[in-house]
Order: sequence, then C-alpha cells, then structure tokens
Amino acid sequence: MATYPGISSEAFKHPLDLQAEQALRSVPGFNLVASKFVEFIYERPQLVYLMGNSIQAGPRQYATIYGMFRECVRDLDIYPEPSLFISQNPQVNSYAMGQEYPYIVVNTGLLNLLNEDEIKTVLAHELGHLKCGHTILIQMAMWVMDAASVIGKMTFGLGNMISNGLIVAFYEWRRKAELSADRAALLVMENPRTVMTTMMKIAGGSDKFLNECSLEEFIKQSESYRNLDEDGLNQIYKALMYIGVNGMLSHPFPVERIHYLQEWTNSIEYQDIRQGNYQRVTVETTNTDHTTSESKRLQREIDKLQQEIERRKSQDR
Repeated sequence: MATYPGISSEAFKHPLDLQAEQALRSVPGFNLVASKFVEFIYERPQLVYLMGNSIQAGPRQYATIYGMFRECVRDLDIYPEPSLFISQNPQVNSYAMGQEYPYIVVNTGLLNLLNEDEIKTVLAHELGHLKCGHTILIQMAMWVMDAASVIGKMTFGLGNMISNGLIVAFYEWRRKAELSADRAALLVMENPRTVMTTMMKIAGGSDKFLNECSLEEFIKQSESYRNLDEDGLNQIYKALMYIGVNGMLSHPFPVERIHYLQEWTNSIEYQDIRQGNYQRVTVETTNTDHTTSESKRLQREIDKLQQEIERRKSQDR
C-alpha cells in the first residue's frame, strides 16, 4: 500500500468540497452559529459516552481492524492517532468526529457486511474527513439541527439569523465533503474497484446474495443515472430528492460518488500524487495548528458577539 508522508489535505480535496465550504461560510448566520457552538458544545462528553458504551479498538481489542486502522493513519500522515471505537449497532454506518479528541466510530453492522479490504476502505474514508478538517463543521451542522430554537433564547433573538438557507448550505457542504473523503480512501487502497465495491455493498449489499451482485452492473447503473440529466425535469427531481421529503440527505447517492471517483482515478492530479508529487503540510498548516487557529478565530467571534450583546443591553437600560 502507498504511503504519503507529509501530504496536505489540499492535495486531494475535491473542488466541490472547497466551493461548498466557502459558500457555507458566507451564509448569514454562520459566524454566529460558529461562535455559539464553541461556547456551548464540548467534545469530551461524547468521548466519555463512547468509552462507556462501545469497544475501543487496540492491540488486544479488534486487533485486526486496529492494525488496518494504524496503516491508514500512517498512509495519510495523520497525527496524533485518533481513537477508534466499535459500536454495537446493526445499521451499516461509520463516522468521524472530534478535533481536540478526534475519533472514528464503526458500527458492527458494517463489519458484518464488508470484507477486510472494504473495512479498510471505510477507515481510510473516515480518516480522510479528519485529515481534511471536516469534523468541526459536521459537528456544527448536527448541533444546528438540534439547537436552533435554543440559540435564539440564549442570544437575545440573534438566533433568528439561523435560517433555512444556512441549514441547506450545511447539508450541501456535507455531501460535497464526502467526495474528498472518497479520494482519501482511494489514495490508501490504490485499487478503485475496492472502493467502488465498498460503495455498492453499503448501498444495497447482502451477505446472502452477494454472489449475485456485480460491480460492472452497478457502474452501468451509475452511467444510466447520469444520463437521466438529459431530461431537465429529472434534474429537478434529483435536486428535490436531496432536499428530501423526510429530511435532507447528508451523503451523495453512491452512483454519483462512483462517477466522481472514476473521474479522479483517470486524472493527472491523481497520478501525480501516486508518484509522490503532491502538496505537503508546512509547519503553519498542520492539523493541530489549523485546529488551534480555528479555535482562536471562533473565540474572537465570541468576544465580538459578547461585546455586541453588552452594548445592546446598555442601550435598553
């Protein structure tokens, strides 16, 4: 397997990820949400919950999976090593969270469906989120969903700035962030078929009928899905599906992810990285420094907001 010492996430981030994040940060209300998130949300309670209600992988716990995990950490040059937890949950899912205390959670439902190479693909994908610094925005998005009404009470009505537009922008960015994490998985695994098979099995794989699933047919399905765009009405339907009748979708459809992955596999950019020609992390852009500078920036936003609140309170007296 390839390793990429010193690689920067900027080397493989998808342009749509970067564009969507920029659009998100420009939506009115984002800075307010960011400042209050830092003030009221802490990572430690989530870590305590996982420590008490799941299995932390290590040399003597899920040793095989932990070994694959450490290889991915090495290959993507991630430091410090995040924690890895296995959660008893039949849902085929995994996720990455945390900045000061980064961690990855893998459900047992996913372990029961995938083979070892596919599990490693998932681990590399989730580590890609951490490498790209996605987790703080993901956590903010989840918090906004649950706490928008509370924010309004805590900030003298300023929470009204949290609009539906901001929520839509969060979801749009989350979907695009998956494309960058998919690229990280491909860099680690090197074999696009492994990554695409993983996507296919997560989309609708079955242990019992796995021998009747064909990646080639799933790729054809991906092509057919894109051809639907020839009818403008289908494009509208696709957009409406992402907004969702029962809630907005946080991930792109697997058939779309396969298309973007194939596109990048055939790119000069990907080949250059494979040959060792990629943007490297400088001292100023390490993950730790990025997190510290982001926290300082958000703290400044909190200070400004507090000053504005005090000013308004004094005017009302």
